[in-house]
Amino acid sequence: MENCIFCKIAKGEIPSYKIYEDKDIFAFLDIKPFSKGHCLVIPKQHFENIFDIDENILKKVAVVAKKMCEKIKNTLHADGIRLSQSNGKTAGQEIMHFHLHIIPRYEGDGIPMHPAATLHLPQANSEELKKIAEKLSNK
Repeated sequence: MENCIFCKIAKGEIPSYKIYEDKDIFAFLDIKPFSKGHCLVIPKQHFENIFDIDENILKKVAVVAKKMCEKIKNTLHADGIRLSQSNGKTAGQEIMHFHLHIIPRYEGDGIPMHPAATLHLPQANSEELKKIAEKLSNK
């Protein structure tokens, strides 16, 4: 889709902190993270939501998400992982391109998980994101 920010990220037209890429799937760090290692897994092809996505691509998203969860748990020592995915504006979807949030949780992190809480999150430090991306992408 022409004006989709996630399509542009997947094509490399907008910089991101990439942690995974194959021919169909792209994963990158969220610039307004709930926690250290918060990332998004997206299909490179544009699908608006769960109702729109091709089932084979959805399976690939799930497999990559599992790999990223394991990597985050082992590399960043997360105590738990939350997966989050919204469909439609009423459900809290802000970018109309299917995406799955992987949100690492750390004991005592005090992070609220209500979607409205994201409105108040500061943008992450780019140097910190770069360091985390390098750890998770094996660079």
